Parts: sequence; C-alpha cells; structure tokens
Amino acid sequence: MQLRLKYLISVVVALLIVLLLGAGIHQHIHFNRNTTINGVPVGGLTAKQAYNKVKGSKRANQVYLNGQLIYQGKATNSGIDSKDRAKFDQALKKQMTFFPSSKRQNILIWTDELKNDPQSAAKKQAVINRLQQLNQGRRAPVDAYAVLEHGKVKLVAAKAGTKYDQATLLKQFNRRAANGTVRLTAKRQQPLSAQSKTVQNEKKQLQKLIGRSVTYKVEDKTYHFTTTDVITKATYHNGRYQFDTSAIDEKIKKINQAQATLGRAFKFKTHDGKMITTNQKGTYGWKISAQRAGQTLAQALAADKREVSADHDIYGIGYTTRGTGYGVTSNDGIGGTYAELSIADQHAWFYRDGKCVFDADVVTGANNPQNETPKGVWYIMYQQSPSVLRGKNNNGSNYTSKVQYWSQFTNSGCGFHDASWRKNWSKTAYLNGDNVATGGSHGCANMHPSDAGTAYHALQVDEPVIVY
Repeated sequence: MQLRLKYLISVVVALLIVLLLGAGIHQHIHFNRNTTINGVPVGGLTAKQAYNKVKGSKRANQVYLNGQLIYQGKATNSGIDSKDRAKFDQALKKQMTFFPSSKRQNILIWTDELKNDPQSAAKKQAVINRLQQLNQGRRAPVDAYAVLEHGKVKLVAAKAGTKYDQATLLKQFNRRAANGTVRLTAKRQQPLSAQSKTVQNEKKQLQKLIGRSVTYKVEDKTYHFTTTDVITKATYHNGRYQFDTSAIDEKIKKINQAQATLGRAFKFKTHDGKMITTNQKGTYGWKISAQRAGQTLAQALAADKREVSADHDIYGIGYTTRGTGYGVTSNDGIGGTYAELSIADQHAWFYRDGKCVFDADVVTGANNPQNETPKGVWYIMYQQSPSVLRGKNNNGSNYTSKVQYWSQFTNSGCGFHDASWRKNWSKTAYLNGDNVATGGSHGCANMHPSDAGTAYHALQVDEPVIVY
C-alpha cells in the first residue's frame, strides 16, 4: 500500500513538473493575454504572430481627449516593416512574466515611419486647440512661495486651480502617439506645494539675507543700512532675488537733500570775488535714484558685500541722464573747472583747476523772453567743430548758420560759438533787439572768430557753465 501511494505521488509530481515546464515554455514565447502593441491586441501570440498582426493592421489615426473624439485622420498603414521584426522579440521579453498575467499593458514600438508621421503635427494641434477650449474660464493654480517681509521669512500656501495642464498632456500625447488610436486624459495643473524642494530652497535663500548690513558710500560720506532698512519685501525665483526696496526711499531722499546738486541753487564766487546764489533752473548736477539705490543695496546684501558706491545710482537731466558733477565737492559742488558767463558784463571766463585760462567778450541773447540766454548752472552737453546751427527766427522762418566751433550747454540749444556775421560787438548789443548782425543773439554766447577756438579748447564736456 505504501509503495502504491509513493508511486502515485511521484506520478503527480512528474505531471506537475511537465505542466509547469509546458506553461513556462508557452509563457516564454507568447504575449500575456491583455497585452497590446501600438494599440493592437497581441495576447496569446508569439513574437512573429504579433509582428504579422500589427504590421497588417491599419492605423485609425484617431485622438480622443477625455473620451471625446477630437481628431479623425485618414487611415494609414501600420508603419511597421521587416526591419522592425526584432523589436517584437524585445517587446516579448519586456512583458514576459513567470506566471500568466492579466495585467493590461500597451507596448509602444517606434519606427522611423511613425516618428515622421505626416499627421503628427495636426494631431498635436488638435490636442492644443481642444485644451484651450476646455480651459476657457478656468482658473490657473498659484504656486506656494517663500517671502521675506518685515525681517522674517514666511511661506505662502499654494492655491489650487481648475485649469488643465497643457505641458503634461502633450507629454502624454508624445508617449502614446505610436498608437493608431491615441486616448488622452487631461489633468489639472498642480501648483508647487510649500513643502516642495523648490519652495524650501526659496526659504533657505531668503533666510540668508536676515541680519546682514552694508555701507553706502556717497561721495565723501558713508551711510550704514541693514536688511530691514533696505528691503520691504523679497522673493527668490529661478535662482534670482526680486526686491521691493521702497523701505529705503525716505533715507535716499534725505541723502539727496543733504548732498545732491541737481535742481538746487549754488553759492558761487564770481571772477571779481562777489558771492552770488544762482537760480535752480539749470541742468548741471546729480541726484540718487531711490529705485536704483534700493536695487544696488539689496543686491549687495544678497552677495554679502560690505560696501557699495552710489556712483552707478545717480541720474541727471539734459543731454545726458547719467548726472554731472558727482564726486565734485569743492566750490559748492561746482569744482575748479567751469565756465562763467556774466550777462551784465557780456563777458565769459574759462577756468581749469581753479585757474582762469582764458576770458573774452561775448554777445548773449537778445533781452526779451524769446531769446534771452537762460540763467542758471548748466553743463557742456557736447562739442562739435565745425558745425551747422539750425533754428527758427522770431518770425517763424528757419535759419542755418555754419560755425567753426560749437559747445552747447542748454536743452534749448544755447551754446558758445563763433559768429563771423556779427558787426556789433558792443557791451549793449544784446539790448538792441534780435538782429543777428547788430542786436542780441537767439540765446547763444556769440564769440569773436579769433576767440572762439581758444574758448572751445578751454572747455570740456560735462563741465559746468554758470550763467548769471
């Protein structure tokens, strides 16, 4: 009895081994039952059979989005040929399991023909167009972010949206485009969460700013600012800081009131030693831009610099907007190199490093509101030799005058130049109307041709011209 039982057990075991071996061999050379290749069912087929079936199938060239057909193209051949045969053997190995599996899976086999599908662009555009329709009226999500305010870093939570994510959908399309029928599911855009690596890095970078300080050098004076003095609000995105620096505005305003020269009156000692106060209408001088200064200081704090200069933060008006006279602190900001023009004396003096290097008689603008030479502190905007002066006479007619030397110092077009046409060089010529030969000029400082060249070379661009 025991021998018979042992014999039966041996037979059963042998049969099981044979069945397992048979199943294993079958499993090794056949696709699992719910496997598809490029959307074509190949379950239970060998690699060769699957190749023949897929190769012989037509591509429907359909695209579905959220279950709706959005593209129907002309049916085409499968795009599979003999050179793709080995890819089916590889596909079989890829999906093979030891035991039969009912898991659904679609294997993509890309070929040169499929990669160059002539309908691919139209399919993709159909996806984009339909998604844009679906997104009308939908709300985009808002990423979480870190922000520095009032000296502290806080995290602002993300806000969910209802808008579908086009980038993700197109990636989905690109992965499945080898299928004859492409089925896509639109998903909503997902915002960055406060716990994401990106937002946590933003927090880390902003925390570096806390407790830092920087010295701001304005000409010969220094000012000390902390992070809270400079930065009202800061964020960090894509490797760069963004700063709101309105906190510094009032402090820059006070620095300008104490040091800036643009738009203020100057105390000036004339050639004969008299002290005068100029008007405020000239263009000479500089001011600090609060917006530029804020960014300069904020970027210095970000880089942990201990000192920065204001020289790149100044601005001016007139021909150049970069400002003039920054760094000049002597002679009430005018310095020792300048031109002095007295309308009462009808004379000009040219100084270089505190020394008068030339002086000459001039005829200034006619003594009327249209032509008088404007008083104030201006600067030499540019020089040109020779030059052609163009403008309008008081009667509206145009004039054109060739000159050998031209140095402009006002926005309205006044400057020093030779006047070969002038016949009256008296001290009172400017009081005799606006006849260019015998009266005042149109506003310029007319000079004898014999003096104009020396004056031209005694001047330099950006130097102040004091008209009084």
